[in-house]
Amino acid sequence: MADKIATRDSFAKALVELGAENPNVIAMNADLSASTKTADFEKAYPERFINAGIAECNMLAMAAGMAHCGKTVFASSFCMFASGRAFEIIRNSIAHTNANVKLCASHGGLAVGEDGATHQSVEDVAIMRDIPNMVVLSPADDVSARKLIKACAAFEGPAYVRLGRAAAPVVYPEDMEFTIGKAVTVKEGNDVTIISTGCMLETCMKAAEQLAAEGIKARVLDMHTIKPIDADAIVAAAKETKGIVTVEDHSVIGGLGSAVAEVLCTQQPAKMQMVGIKDTYGESGKPDELYEKYGLTVKDVVAAAKAL
Repeated sequence: MADKIATRDSFAKALVELGAENPNVIAMNADLSASTKTADFEKAYPERFINAGIAECNMLAMAAGMAHCGKTVFASSFCMFASGRAFEIIRNSIAHTNANVKLCASHGGLAVGEDGATHQSVEDVAIMRDIPNMVVLSPADDVSARKLIKACAAFEGPAYVRLGRAAAPVVYPEDMEFTIGKAVTVKEGNDVTIISTGCMLETCMKAAEQLAAEGIKARVLDMHTIKPIDADAIVAAAKETKGIVTVEDHSVIGGLGSAVAEVLCTQQPAKMQMVGIKDTYGESGKPDELYEKYGLTVKDVVAAAKAL
C-alpha cells in the first residue's frame, strides 16, 4: 500500500475515459462538481455535462428521463443529499423503472471529518440497498473504484456507488479484475474473518497484521459489492473460520454488518461482531479522531476479532 488517492478522484478519471469510449455517457451534478470531481468530465465534454443546481430531485428525475432515451447517465452529489433528499425520485423514477442511472455519491461516512453530522452520511448504504433493482457498491481504493465504475457502465440498470472524500491507500495492482457481486480475498486466514467495505480496508489489513503477530490468522475480505452481496464468500468464511467481524464507516444498522448477518442467519449461523457506527450521528472533527471516538480503529477491529 503506497500511494493514496481519493476514490472520488478515481471516479472522475474513469468517467472521462468512459466519455471517450461511449458518446451516450452523460454526467450530471447538483452544483458540487468541484467536490465530486465531475468537473473533469465537464472540461472534456461540456456538451454532455449538466449542472442541475442545488436540486437533487430534479437532477435525478432528468437522469431517469435521459436514461430511458438511451443514455448512460452518471449523476453525482454528496452521499447525504443523493440518498436522503432524492430518495423518492430514486425509488420511483429510477429503480422502479430500472433506468440506466449510476448514482455516484461522494463524502460518505465519518471520513468527511470537519463537515460534521449534517454531511456525514452514515445511513446511505442502508437506504440504497433496501431499494429493489439497486446495485450498491463501495470500492476501497483507486484501482477498484475505476474498475467498478467501468463495470457499472457495462450493465443496464441502476447503481449506487459510495465514494470517499479522503485519500485512501492503493491496495490493488493495476491488472486486478473485479466482478460485481464477488468479494475479493485480500488476505488468507482460518482463525477469523474480517469483512471490510469501502475506506476501511487499510484498517482491516493493519488489524490482520497485528493479529498475526499474536498468532491469530485473519482472513480479510473486501466486500466492494454490498448488493448483491457475495453470499458464497460469507458462508465459506462462516464454515472455515471461528467467526466474522464486519467493518464499515457506516451505521451497523442496515449496512454491511446487517447484510452479512442476513446471510448468516438464513444460510450458515456463525458468531459475529460488527465494527461500525452505533446508532448515532457523527460530529465535526478530524477523521482519525472521529474513528477513535466512534470505535472504528485498528484496535477496535482487533478487539472484535479476539472476542470471537
